[in-house]
Amino acid sequence: MNHTVHVSHPKIIKRLKNAEGHIRSIVTMLEEGRNCLEIAQQLQAVEKAVQSAKKTLIHDHLDHCLESAAGADGEAAKAPIEEFKAITKYL
Repeated sequence: MNHTVHVSHPKIIKRLKNAEGHIRSIVTMLEEGRNCLEIAQQLQAVEKAVQSAKKTLIHDHLDHCLESAAGADGEAAKAPIEEFKAITKYL
């Protein structure tokens, strides 16, 4: 299988590195005995960042890899791919 770097990958990497920094901060917060509400808020932010990175990666894959695999029938495949992208928000 051909693995390629897509335009969205640098943004995904940046988002995940940011989440990585947040996780280190959360560990420190736990070690310092910080307020559980503050920690939960930070955990929610990390979860959203990872979820967003995953969604971006999946949509990018659908846009580039699956549409190109559809080849000449790319236009016919476009509607089902868009529908699939829409339903991924429920994952």
